[in-house]
Amino acid sequence: MSEEYKGDMEFSDVVNKVVSEGGADAESITKLIKSGGEVVGYELESGKHISVHQAIEMAKANQLKHVGISISKGGNEYIRSLADGDESNNLGNLPSITADYR
Repeated sequence: MSEEYKGDMEFSDVVNKVVSEGGADAESITKLIKSGGEVVGYELESGKHISVHQAIEMAKANQLKHVGISISKGGNEYIRSLADGDESNNLGNLPSITADYR
């Protein structure tokens, strides 16, 4: 049974712990970096590669465009794209590259 939110905040504010629309120098995530099928990082529009942890810290500092930080059922923070009605820019729909970290 789901709870219905009744308040002044938008749904994205309830779902996301932190919302980062990005400051003047903020970058967009353009690719996922995967290892063994798991997302281990992201490629930014500048070509820079960052870890999941770095992305979370950057979102908290408003250095990433259009992402939120949510909390998993297990209590872990994770990055998600903000809902805007355009599925093409959802993180799960971005191209991915494989990193082989051995």
